[in-house]
Amino acid sequence: MPSAADLAERVREGDLRLYELEDHADADTAAAARRQLLAEEVGADLETVGDYSFPAERADPNIENMVGAAQIPMGVAGPLPIEGSAADDDFYVPLATTEGALVASVNRGMGAIREAGGAKAEVLKYGITRAPVFSVSDVTEAAEVVEWVEDNEDLIAEVAEETDPHIAFNEVTPYVVGDNVFLRFDFDTGDAMGMNMVTIASRAVAETVEAETPASLVAVSGNLCTDKKPAAINAVEGRGYTVAADVFLPSGVVEDRFGTTAEAIAEVNTRKNLVGSAKAASLGFNAHVANIVGAAFLALGQDEAHVVDGSNAITSVEAREDGLYASVTFSSLPVGTVGGGTGLPTQSEALEVLGLAGGGDPIGTNGDALAEVIAAAGLAGELSLLGALAGRHLASAHEEHGR
Repeated sequence: MPSAADLAERVREGDLRLYELEDHADADTAAAARRQLLAEEVGADLETVGDYSFPAERADPNIENMVGAAQIPMGVAGPLPIEGSAADDDFYVPLATTEGALVASVNRGMGAIREAGGAKAEVLKYGITRAPVFSVSDVTEAAEVVEWVEDNEDLIAEVAEETDPHIAFNEVTPYVVGDNVFLRFDFDTGDAMGMNMVTIASRAVAETVEAETPASLVAVSGNLCTDKKPAAINAVEGRGYTVAADVFLPSGVVEDRFGTTAEAIAEVNTRKNLVGSAKAASLGFNAHVANIVGAAFLALGQDEAHVVDGSNAITSVEAREDGLYASVTFSSLPVGTVGGGTGLPTQSEALEVLGLAGGGDPIGTNGDALAEVIAAAGLAGELSLLGALAGRHLASAHEEHGR
């Protein structure tokens, strides 16, 4: 077997391309060759990048031209007691981030929830979407395509479900814009986040639509899905999990944990999260749920680009006679416990911390539980930040921790 130095020299001479190295050596040697090439070409020291704990071949489905691993500090917050339809236990939640004070803040919110007896969480709706776009000659043909789709949902379901034993067709919604027809397909993909599954299923259905109607497929994704981009359709119709978590904190808990009052926290939420977000025309009416979603996604092997969808959430807070009611409703949280990055060793171990690694029994229950856990963790993060703002100690907390 050639050495890393030999492979790096062959790439430098143009005899091999970066992506061809695994054809000539094992994955770890190929990664070492790329690091050596970069070190010689750009003068970078990649010793730490190359100090990873898993065999490089384990990352084969998840990365190309591997050189090593990006190591992000991981902390844990909890325990977080949750009473949910799928998540019904106390959970320690792994969070990977480089933002100092984030885990401490979420942990403080979880402490308040714990003292109040726990949070409730519920999956309200589930379905991952893909929306191919077709061209037609005019609106008459567009109407013909829509009519065929509405008359043939059973056939659409049959074609889609033949592509994978773990996919189930939910519904399809047609949209017409002039000579464009968009078909927004909605699927249940069990414990998988399922983007690859729904793309393959949508392509198969699109080919059937082409064969049976005047429509011509332009792209299997027409951006009406909407995937990894801010979108009002996801806020209204949902994508992935629509999931909510809430809690009631007695006045004593609010004062002890946050050094402020229910009324003050409610005012911050109204003026910041609701009025401020509305003035900014934001799609996320919340304080910082992207922080929790992003940190959880990195720790738990989720597609990190879906933090865009996942931060599409509304935080609602109400001061009541004897305490504070707070909720967070996520409209489009795409998560799963199988597939993607969930099988990588670090991420799989983090899912084990939650007791949610792999597929659920019955299928889909682990994915449901993960969505409820992230929602409840997001609630904890919102409570902590709103409490810090209401108590006017956000800046001092960052100063104290040196961040």
